[in-house]
Amino acid sequence: MNDDARLSLTDYLTKHYANLRRRLTRVLGNGDLAGDALQDTWLRLHGREEEGPVKSPGGYLVRVAVNIAVDMQRRQSRVVSFDEVSALLEQADPAPNPAQTAEIRSDLDQMVALMDRLPPRRRQILIMVRLEQLQQKEVAKRLGVTVSVVEHELRRAHDFMDQQMGRYKK
Repeated sequence: MNDDARLSLTDYLTKHYANLRRRLTRVLGNGDLAGDALQDTWLRLHGREEEGPVKSPGGYLVRVAVNIAVDMQRRQSRVVSFDEVSALLEQADPAPNPAQTAEIRSDLDQMVALMDRLPPRRRQILIMVRLEQLQQKEVAKRLGVTVSVVEHELRRAHDFMDQQMGRYKK
């Protein structure tokens, strides 16, 4: 843009600022956005090198300002507001806190100690079914016992663990 065209557009923007702002406010639906867009339009006029005369300075300036306003709205839609950040920070963290972690470790230690007190076959069946997640039929086959033996041992292991863990929790 040559200096004469830039000076002409700057002069037009200055003299017709109120009218341009009203037009932009109608188009954009926001007076503050219209004012910010016109200010950025003035800055853009002084930083851009384009060639050619402008036949309709008012139309040109409104078009530039609308384009700037659209860009501003796009940028703002990508930005998270302070309230949204605050709401995110207030959400509970699903990870256990240090006290909960210590309690979980303590419970786990108690369970391991209790499992060590089980008879060997009962402990092995409990581990295979609950920790290794094997089917009772598969456990029976591997240990060379019937499925009813596996069911019986598993039930006794559960009863023992429930009874003993209940004592520790009281």
